[in-house]
Amino acid sequence: MFRGATVVDGTGAGRYRADVRIADGMIVEVAGPGTTAGGTTAGGAAAGGAVRVVDADGLVLAPGFIDMHAHSDLALLREPEHPAKVTQGVTCEVLGQDGLSYAPVDDRTLPALRRQIAGWNGDPDGFDWDWRTVGGYLDRLDRTGPAVNACYLVPHGSLRMLAMGWENRAPSEAELDRMRELLAQGLAEGAVGMSSGLTYAPGMYAGTEELVELCRVVAGYGGFHAPHQRSYGAGALEGYAEMVEIARRSGCPLHLTHATMNFGVNEGRAGELLDLVDRALDDGVDLTLDSYPYLPGSTTLAALLPGWATEGGPQATLTRLVDPAARERIRYEVEEKGSDGCHGVVTDWATIQLSGVGTPELADAVGRTVAQLADAQGRSGTEVFLDLLLRDQLATTILQHVGHEENVRAIMRHRAHTVGSDGLLVGARPHPRAWGAFPRYLSRYVRELGVLTLEEAVARMTGRPAARLRLHRRGRIAAGYHADLVLFDPDRVQDSATFEQPRQPAVGIEHVYVNGTAVVEQGRTTGARPGRALRRTGRGAEAV
Repeated sequence: MFRGATVVDGTGAGRYRADVRIADGMIVEVAGPGTTAGGTTAGGAAAGGAVRVVDADGLVLAPGFIDMHAHSDLALLREPEHPAKVTQGVTCEVLGQDGLSYAPVDDRTLPALRRQIAGWNGDPDGFDWDWRTVGGYLDRLDRTGPAVNACYLVPHGSLRMLAMGWENRAPSEAELDRMRELLAQGLAEGAVGMSSGLTYAPGMYAGTEELVELCRVVAGYGGFHAPHQRSYGAGALEGYAEMVEIARRSGCPLHLTHATMNFGVNEGRAGELLDLVDRALDDGVDLTLDSYPYLPGSTTLAALLPGWATEGGPQATLTRLVDPAARERIRYEVEEKGSDGCHGVVTDWATIQLSGVGTPELADAVGRTVAQLADAQGRSGTEVFLDLLLRDQLATTILQHVGHEENVRAIMRHRAHTVGSDGLLVGARPHPRAWGAFPRYLSRYVRELGVLTLEEAVARMTGRPAARLRLHRRGRIAAGYHADLVLFDPDRVQDSATFEQPRQPAVGIEHVYVNGTAVVEQGRTTGARPGRALRRTGRGAEAV
């Protein structure tokens, strides 16, 4: 029992004081303090069968936080205690993001896919890749028993690999049918929707019509489309407009993932994006979005390459990087024209900071910008860029210092906003959002700046994402709901992760429960692993 908690219930309604009882993984009673009859176990009864009581006086009890954009696809299997997220109060993550993940795959596509997204997830030696389907991956999650719950999006780029490789063209009707078939299978096996990565090969080669057709399949299963759209720079508004048009034509709900307006061309222009979103909402488009509370972004260094340079997959890309003519063409596009890989913006090497490498011999480069490395070596930024990709076999990760505070604040205020960390968990110095996004909202943007009220922030982290995911009785504090809960000190909660020391747990997150079991107690992880895959069980059904 949580005694005397300040309840912020996930709906956006005002806080109130209550005792909250849980049993068998569920919330069984929410009552005025001191009126709760008896009690129940909260992470287990004390010795002799006595009721376990957590004194919550002065603390906020909220539903567990839901990370709408996570890159924990392998981390949940390799380090299932998952301290990066449970110490933030996260109890559910959405995987399969940006159009690239590990299900569905086959023996032909898996090796290249592993290499392509090693910068996101690592590529561990000796790992047992014992699944090929979405259902098989979700089964593996359940067998592993992670600390948090997880939902999965079918990645469009992975579908395209299976149907037509890395070819830069429209699919034939037979190839499109194959993608439809694989997508329907993944949705039937429990996925909550489809992601797309339209600045990453091979998803970037898809046209609007292809995405409309696939989104019609998603809509038929009650899922949603979560696109990493074509540009967050020079073509940002056009890219967002295309995603809205796909939603209109297909009838598929839309979730604009890591919705940002970055680079110098978009400074102060968040209002234009939000006007587009508001018009769509007013016209009846089912639309939500997520963002992270930081200015820099994070991705792989290879993502900056022009799309043509990545045709054919990772090995073909590496072959081009040693070809003088191809290197010169890449140089022209990244330095003078503006590569589609860098969102149509000329690359400023001073904004590109290495955060992780796969090759130990390159470790000294981590934390330095490409411009700094180029100055030290007496070479151009593009030469350093291309040679890093070659030496590290495309595994390098980066921070991109291209964001604007006024845009970040405007987007988080929007009525359709939810929270996604977009956190990469690998590399020597990953973006601190992987360990700090949720407490940073509560500390900087609620307590310090007052951009959001506490109730608004919690709703963006809990009830609103649960509604988008159609989670069965999650995301709210009420009797009959699953006991995914976080108890925190609103005056002390604070992100500790920094760009210099990114793997630091938050402070002020006192207790976290997943399915009624404590994964954090008194600020320390317990090692418990009560999470599971939350699957959509049928067409239009809630995820359970």
